[in-house]
Amino acid sequence: MSREPKTFEAAITADDFSSSDYCGTSYAAKLLGLSVATVQSLVEKGEIEAWKTLGGHRRIALHSINAYLAKNSPQLSRADTNPKHRLRVLIVEDDEITCELYRAYFDEWDLPVDCTWMPSALEALMDIASMRPDLLITDLSMPGVDGIEMLKALKRNQQLTDMQIVVISGLPLEAITERGGLPAHAHLQKKPVNFDWLQGYVTALVTANAKWRQ
Repeated sequence: MSREPKTFEAAITADDFSSSDYCGTSYAAKLLGLSVATVQSLVEKGEIEAWKTLGGHRRIALHSINAYLAKNSPQLSRADTNPKHRLRVLIVEDDEITCELYRAYFDEWDLPVDCTWMPSALEALMDIASMRPDLLITDLSMPGVDGIEMLKALKRNQQLTDMQIVVISGLPLEAITERGGLPAHAHLQKKPVNFDWLQGYVTALVTANAKWRQ
């Protein structure tokens, strides 16, 4: 008998809720040594605890990952679920080909990065407060609510003041400035994505993140 993840509202209103206690499906698959599809199946069966964000993204309870390993793979080491050892990244990009490139490169780098991909700024605005990523990587030109509007909205959220922002866009700087510009601490990179630069930047953040959370 399958069981859907508990609701976002039930999870985030709990007294002991912490976004550091949960990870995305891709990162959970990496910790368990399973495919994403298998992890999703385990969630639906109720064998791994999870909840769904307002945008429909699964968040996996880290303690349940170790409980599953202890029960089914006792020969394996306990998964490293320490939040200081991973960087939470949210990528907002509506182009599917670009998203696939992000996935391929992040997998190749094999960094302790918990990545979530979202196809729209509106979806990101629904979930970003609960996910509290360490790094936001976003495009600007998107249908509906675009990246500039999203960043303006995020500036008003005091819980996200420490979040690093990388904007990767094909828009000319003049057009961005006419719309009010970007947050002062945002890094602007021109499309196409320079993955060598991005790897260096993410690697530096992983190192700084671990030191900061010691």
